[in-house]
Amino acid sequence: MTAVASTLTGEALELAVRENVQNAKIAMRGLALASTETKNAVLAAIADGLRKSVDAIAHANAKDVADAAEKGADPSFIDRLILNAPRIESLAKSVEDIIRLPDPCGRLIEERVRPNGMVVQRVAVPIGLIAMVYEARPNVTIDVAALCIKSGNGAVLKGGREAFRTSQVLAQVAGEALASQGLNAKAVTLLPFTDRAAVRALVRLDGLVDLAIPRGGEALIRAVVDEARVPVVQHYKGVCHLYVDRGADVAMATELILNGKMQRPGTCNSTECLLVDAVDAARLLPPMLEALTRAGCELRACEVARAIYPQAHIATSDDWGHEFLAPTLAVRVVDGLDGALRHIAQYGSGHTEAICTPHANHAMRWRHEVDAACVAVNASTRFHDGGELGLGAEMGIATSRLHWRGPMGLEALTTMKWVIVGDGQVRA
Repeated sequence: MTAVASTLTGEALELAVRENVQNAKIAMRGLALASTETKNAVLAAIADGLRKSVDAIAHANAKDVADAAEKGADPSFIDRLILNAPRIESLAKSVEDIIRLPDPCGRLIEERVRPNGMVVQRVAVPIGLIAMVYEARPNVTIDVAALCIKSGNGAVLKGGREAFRTSQVLAQVAGEALASQGLNAKAVTLLPFTDRAAVRALVRLDGLVDLAIPRGGEALIRAVVDEARVPVVQHYKGVCHLYVDRGADVAMATELILNGKMQRPGTCNSTECLLVDAVDAARLLPPMLEALTRAGCELRACEVARAIYPQAHIATSDDWGHEFLAPTLAVRVVDGLDGALRHIAQYGSGHTEAICTPHANHAMRWRHEVDAACVAVNASTRFHDGGELGLGAEMGIATSRLHWRGPMGLEALTTMKWVIVGDGQVRA
């Protein structure tokens, strides 16, 4: 597979994208009917293929990383792009985790017997052909392939040019695994185009593509939503907060903010804003902010917080609601729980919101009143992740409300159909 975007433009590119999608649509039919045993055998072959292809994957990835560095990509971007041996092994293990999960297809959602004796069921079935559009996250290639295979869906992948070499090798691993079990390798298709015009062509293929899922920066998601003629599950950005309540254990709060902000700052579930109750800010802020400073975090604080910790930079209004994706943190002192809730209602992105509190009633209010895909009580925002929540992997984390919210695992890749079983009943 080679990138051909430089030789195809306009109508020729659109026709080539359509041909690839049509082939994937045909190929997915066999996958939709495959047994759980066959699908799991494909996944086992993917995990084995990843381990056998470590050198090839790492070699391709080194070239992608070198090109990105030469173009001046920032450290968080490079971190998302890197796929080294430990991360490849982690990827293989996540595929094996998906093997151990129940097959979502054919699951009986509900069954009722009508007064006339007719049995009515709702049964989970694959959505169909999933178009995945993503940027510098080559691991997404395998995450999507594995989840779509287990859920019986076809997948058309449009990865970013920054990770294209890596994605090519990973897609080849998935295709060979499908073929090893007698399935059509094109059921998982990586589009061989790096031109962004291919994205527009892909998401306008209503009648072929059943669902589009963009994963990347806010500009990419908005571009897909604006151009799409097919349903789109949205994940705009992760502006995640940690609110530290009065009376909180300062050691716990410090660990939560260090982990949330500094473990991997370039991820969508990293903490972007620290909120602290004004009543207890003088006790809580200094140890937390000192630990962050030692860890290399840039602090942008409100005037009240700066009065307590003058080493911080002054925050501007643009820092509230901003997704830094870097070792930078906004810090604000608020008027208790109600102040934190107001701030999040105004600036949150609906991704992940965490509270550190010793008060059960405050924790309960947080769980009920915060509007987000995930709320956490005395836990890091970094746990809002498909693997950490037991889903094996994820297509992405949806912040929209329909048809899914939060990490998109196997269940999120199914829809339903009604099944009516009678013995000759007719409608009166």
